[in-house]
Amino acid sequence: MADIQIISELTDHHVLELVELYRNEFWSKSRTCSDVVKMLAASDVIVGLVDERDRLVGFTRVLTDFVYRATIYDVIVKPTHRQQGLGVQLINAVIHHPQLCNVEQFALYCLPEMFPFYERWGFCADTHDLQLMFRGQQS
Repeated sequence: MADIQIISELTDHHVLELVELYRNEFWSKSRTCSDVVKMLAASDVIVGLVDERDRLVGFTRVLTDFVYRATIYDVIVKPTHRQQGLGVQLINAVIHHPQLCNVEQFALYCLPEMFPFYERWGFCADTHDLQLMFRGQQS
């Protein structure tokens, strides 16, 4: 595996690379650069992975109160760099982050086929009687 570094802030060039990563995924292909910039500014913790040439190859972000709850969003690895342990590196960086390591509960959204990946950190799909509710943009 190439020499991968963890970063906590994205340069303008990294933001453009993140928008490109989003364009490859069904769940994020319509994201615009200006919206991504706003999103990053409002994220509490950012974890990026860059290669030896300072190219963004992995990313995730967290929204949190730093005590009780933290929600992990946008776990993404560049298609050419998958199956190299970078997703593991991203989640480990979040779970062991100095500002997050004492948070009571983490949550994340993922497809059912990703359940086994996240279960190694203790995530489970059993929410007991809790149900997730959504409200979309109202027209």
